[in-house]
Amino acid sequence: MNIAIVEDNRGFREKLESFLNGSMGFRCVCTCGTAEEALEMIPKMRPDVVLMDLHLPNMSGEECTRQLKALCPNVQILILTVYEDNDRIFGSLKSGASGYLLKRADPAEILQAIREVNDGGAPMSSQIARRVVQSFREPEAEKIESLSQRELEILQALSKGYTSKEISTHLSISVSTVNTHLRHIYEKLHVRSRTEAILKFLQ
Repeated sequence: MNIAIVEDNRGFREKLESFLNGSMGFRCVCTCGTAEEALEMIPKMRPDVVLMDLHLPNMSGEECTRQLKALCPNVQILILTVYEDNDRIFGSLKSGASGYLLKRADPAEILQAIREVNDGGAPMSSQIARRVVQSFREPEAEKIESLSQRELEILQALSKGYTSKEISTHLSISVSTVNTHLRHIYEKLHVRSRTEAILKFLQ
């Protein structure tokens, strides 16, 4: 498997190159210290996988990934970086990267990730995968936060199994008012039933 490295840290770049060339089934066909160099060399060398750092001198690794995918649509790009913030993770994936690995990953994990991304997978360090999963939960949290204090009180009562009549008695409001609040809760949470609303609240 032919690999290209885009990494501005010379020591790390050379260490990674030596490691790959010493691993059975892997060959480093080119190393680049800048995004500009990568955009010039990689289309000529046509590697299977590119290990891309995000912190590069001029153009970022994210932008390099975007341009490289336009030039070489079939190349698989695996981010290898120290950054683990959401903006860089999702920015890189949207730019065309197929995987995201932290530099503190052990050598065996790096080799496995290269194999996986070459086979069509989307390898990620466990910390990155957790952030990706959490990001899908955030919109639900935002919907809950959009509820008024009264709506939250009603939803909390629903989660305890109270009926509309019991809620009206507990909160000293009419059943009609409770049902009006329920309609607003359904609209804000994009649900159609009490059960769905309770499930989203409990998440």
